Amino acid sequence: MPGSPKNNQLSPVYGFLRNPSMIDFPGRISGVVFVAGCNFKCGFCHNAALMGQSRPGLPWSKLEEYCDRLTKQWADGMVISGGEPTLLGDGLKRLIDFIKNFGLAVKLDTNGSRPEVIRSVLSRLDYVAMDIKCSLPRYPMIAGFKQPDRIAESIELLKESGVEYEFRTTIVESVHNLAEIAVIGDLVRPCRRYVLQTFIPRSDLPGEEMRNQARTSPEYLHEAKAILENNGCAREILIR
Repeated sequence: MPGSPKNNQLSPVYGFLRNPSMIDFPGRISGVVFVAGCNFKCGFCHNAALMGQSRPGLPWSKLEEYCDRLTKQWADGMVISGGEPTLLGDGLKRLIDFIKNFGLAVKLDTNGSRPEVIRSVLSRLDYVAMDIKCSLPRYPMIAGFKQPDRIAESIELLKESGVEYEFRTTIVESVHNLAEIAVIGDLVRPCRRYVLQTFIPRSDLPGEEMRNQARTSPEYLHEAKAILENNGCAREILIR
């Protein structure tokens, strides 16, 4: 592949979803690649295995094989997820451009903590999904992140960018009461798309207190959706 990295060099990609996905990139069949390392410490994180220190990535040749195989399986997109991809800094541009060379649209999953990196790659992206963990004052407690103003900056950046985007929150009933959900709605209003995600307890969640929490009930998710609809949070509000 012209201009591609040497096959013996390591990419920042730690792993990938083996089969194409129809749910991770709205409107597209996509692959999903994962990078390691995260600067948040959320007790309900489902990708906890990718938290903490970065790990050696796969050879670029393996990523090239994966992208090539996806295009032959009718995929037209790729999701870069984590961990937190913006921790790659300039390496994120390289990864995006590598994927784009296969004719794949690129979606970025991010926690919004590094708006300067998001800004630097926005022109290369086709879609951004940004997690809103909680209301801004609670970020130090919930995510261990002490610069919530950077979250607010990323929110405004995406709203003004012209790039397709969504904000999304994994709803844990013991963490996100209905008043908290209303505050989050005020934070992102008005936006294009807001997604309420179901929390599913697992034995390997990093927060021990989260492992025995109840799965988010459909009734609670619909209550939350009604609150967001009433305050004009978004043009489209979805439950996943």
